Amino acid sequence: MLQKKVDELNHIVKSLNSVEALQLIADQYKNKAVFTTSFGYEDQVISDMIFKNDVNINVVTLDTGRFFKETYKVFSQTLDTYKKKIKVYFPEKDAIEKMLSEKGPYSFYNSVDNRIECCNIRKVVPLNRALEGIELWITGIRAEQSPNRKGMTFFELDEARQIIKYNPLLNWSFDEVKKYVKDNHVPYNVLHDKGFVSIGCEPCTRAIQPGDDFRAGRWWWETNSKKECGLHTH
Repeated sequence: MLQKKVDELNHIVKSLNSVEALQLIADQYKNKAVFTTSFGYEDQVISDMIFKNDVNINVVTLDTGRFFKETYKVFSQTLDTYKKKIKVYFPEKDAIEKMLSEKGPYSFYNSVDNRIECCNIRKVVPLNRALEGIELWITGIRAEQSPNRKGMTFFELDEARQIIKYNPLLNWSFDEVKKYVKDNHVPYNVLHDKGFVSIGCEPCTRAIQPGDDFRAGRWWWETNSKKECGLHTH
């Protein structure tokens, strides 16, 4: 049933631009659609489309407690620019306290399992709370971000959560994203000017060199992981 709806939406979106598609979602999924932002380039483009065009889609963020100060700054700038609300979801207090008490503040450097545990507590569990009662989830995924994201479609079925995902910037290039930000005077994270392309938690993110894989700056100490945190199965 959901897959049939995914196929239908993928057919409809062929004749729509991104803003028109977002408006369609707002009309078809009233109070049942949500966009999750981490304030990177891609997410800021989508926030601009939603906020500037008064599209009735809720915008939320998962504050892991480990953001860069620059990320909090662009969060604040976004609120000031658009005068719109962004709902914040934090990790569960008891789970964070238990992990830090038992393993310390940098357990994620010690093993992939520890890193996945941290990502799960700080990101996946809060995301699942944010998606409760939601039927459509909008993301900033682009196909060129990693090899395992190629072959995706604009609308997809998240099998695990049984929810439809929409990736409005799926076929955008990184240059197209940057051009939109510049042309539309969108607030952005200044770390992007310092070689950071994918910005997550401060201890787990670093700048990359020209020619490096897009995800090379995330969990760089790992060699055999898929470089994903569990939010997206692709």
